[in-house]
Order: sequence, then structure tokens, then C-alpha cells
Amino acid sequence: MSAPQTRKEAYRAYRERRAREAGPRNKRKGGGPQAQGEDRNFRPQDHGPVRAYARDVVDARRSVSEYFLYFSIAVIVLLFLPIPEFQVVVTYVIWPAMMVTIVAEGIYIARSVKRRAGELFPGDPTVRGAGWYAAVRQLQVRRLRLPKPKVKPGQPVPQPRS
Repeated sequence: MSAPQTRKEAYRAYRERRAREAGPRNKRKGGGPQAQGEDRNFRPQDHGPVRAYARDVVDARRSVSEYFLYFSIAVIVLLFLPIPEFQVVVTYVIWPAMMVTIVAEGIYIARSVKRRAGELFPGDPTVRGAGWYAAVRQLQVRRLRLPKPKVKPGQPVPQPRS
């Protein structure tokens, strides 16, 4: 194949090459994991019915932990205020109270997800890490969670998917 002689020929060859290469790529992607809901498109740590159940449990409830990032930014901004009494209260009362709340919520959700997953999926080896998975997911801002939440807050948790 010879080099294109004009800019038009070069652009046409470029478009043809892109179309040839994009064909297999588009088949492989298939719209992404959220569009299809296929487990095989998720990251390895998100695979399996136990993890899907843990995601649904976390996504079906509101928690203080999911606002942790916003709260942290607010605390940092408040610490820049030139009022020493206020800085002391934020540093020694508000921040530790938030940390205790997050840890307590994490322990609660981890234990409840692990216990319930053990009942629903007896003998599944992935039940072991489901509690930690749920606690970490709970810390994420809801809009940034991947895979995307399928359950709205307040909805009942659906029956586990097999």
C-alpha cells in the first residue's frame, strides 16, 4: 500500500482503519458492565453472588459513612478558621466522633452482611471477605460506586442472584 498523496486520501484511509479496528473492539465491550449487568465484565473482586448480595445490602441503606468524604473536606476547611476554640472542638470532639461512627457502622454492616451471606450461601468460600467488601463499599460516595448501585435507598434487598 502506498502512502496517501493528499490530505483527503490520508483522512479517508484513517477513517477506514479506525472503522476496521473499532469493529472487534465494540463487540468485545458490549456496552459495559452496567448496561448488561454481566458479572464477567466486573473487576475480579466484584464477582460472584455473595459480592452482589453485599452490594445490594449496602446500597439499600443510607449511612453516615457514605458522607465521609464531604465531611472530611468540611473539617479541613473549618480548621482554617482563625478561632482556636473552634479548632480544638473540631479536632478533639467532632473529628473523633465521626471516626467512631464510621468504625461502628463498618463493624455493624460487616458482621450483618457476613452472617446473612453465610446463611444464604453455605459453603461458599467468598463469604469470608464479604463483610470487609461491604464496609469498604459503604465508605464510597454513592454516585462513585462501581459497579453502579442497582438498589435504591429504602428498597428491600432483593433475593440473592445465583
